[in-house]
Amino acid sequence: MSKYKFILEKKDKKARSGTIKTSLGDIKTPAFMPVATQGAIKSTPINIIEEIDYDIILSNTYHNILRPGLKIIKEFTNLSKFMDWNKPILTDSGGFQVMSLSKLRKISKKGVIFQSHIDGSSHELTPENVVETQNIIGSNIQMVLDECTPFPSSYNDAEKSMNLSLEWAERARKTYLNSKNRSDAQFGIVQGSTYEDLRIKSSLETINIDFDGYAVGGLAVGEGHDKMIEVLKYTVPTLPDDKVRYLMGVGKPENIIEAVSEGIDIFDCVIPTREGRHGHAYCKNGTLNLKNKIFENDNRPLDESSNFSFSNRFSRGYIHHLIKSKEPLGGLIISSHNLNYYKNFMTDIRKAIESGKFEDFKEEFYFNRDSS
Repeated sequence: MSKYKFILEKKDKKARSGTIKTSLGDIKTPAFMPVATQGAIKSTPINIIEEIDYDIILSNTYHNILRPGLKIIKEFTNLSKFMDWNKPILTDSGGFQVMSLSKLRKISKKGVIFQSHIDGSSHELTPENVVETQNIIGSNIQMVLDECTPFPSSYNDAEKSMNLSLEWAERARKTYLNSKNRSDAQFGIVQGSTYEDLRIKSSLETINIDFDGYAVGGLAVGEGHDKMIEVLKYTVPTLPDDKVRYLMGVGKPENIIEAVSEGIDIFDCVIPTREGRHGHAYCKNGTLNLKNKIFENDNRPLDESSNFSFSNRFSRGYIHHLIKSKEPLGGLIISSHNLNYYKNFMTDIRKAIESGKFEDFKEEFYFNRDSS
């Protein structure tokens, strides 16, 4: 029997804090999930993720099918054992790749046939085999296969895409509920692009299928911050209060704090590690670009307000040298620092909600960034 449960603990206006219980441990929300696309978080060893004390990470079904492959994962029992991570994993279904690799795939009602971007080999994703694949991967929370609608999309294209995702969601739920060795939970995904009536219809029909949690998909695909928040304002109120709300692929700190304001519970994004590899460090007072020459002789630690000893033992001048020299250590230091910043950011948001001071925290967040 699944140990999965979501407990909503506190609300401060629309912002929420809670706990997700899984067979591999609890997840305190609001939460951010580092992205381990192929069973590895880029530029960040798993022991550092443990030291930072993340509750959950995300991996991707599509990429794990290609590399390392399900046969290898089975040899190691599951993905957690393979990568030596003993806390929960959420797996995306590959729906985003259906959109981003559009030149390599063909969509039908049955599913998606795509060519590997690695070697050109042909693979098929269906709502049914994506469930079975995630059971093999051993994720604690799995997402249904959907078609992530690109932006911009015409109303007709968005509606067609949404209806296909709804059909797939029903098939995926049936397969999941009939699985013997299934994961702790399965989440549905709300689509509909930036059209209010489509979003509401998608939400209500997805809820009717009765998933364990609900994601808002198809955002952070080029529509911009303001439009994203606009979509959340009319979508999130349609989602059940007693289920997890997940905003997929988001994002920057300002995206997260505004989405929390609308009632979102969990997030994932490659930004902390991708930006880290390019020399951008997230700090209390904004973002530092360590490529800039002004840091060449700067002997201060990366972020004087941070208590993260791993990154603070190195000077800004040294990290600048590493980034300019294209030494991988530079990206590792900043990526780890950024993930520590994000974890502390989410912890501080949670504390602010619990104390009923979320709006004060939000005001201080913007003040610190504006005064930098």
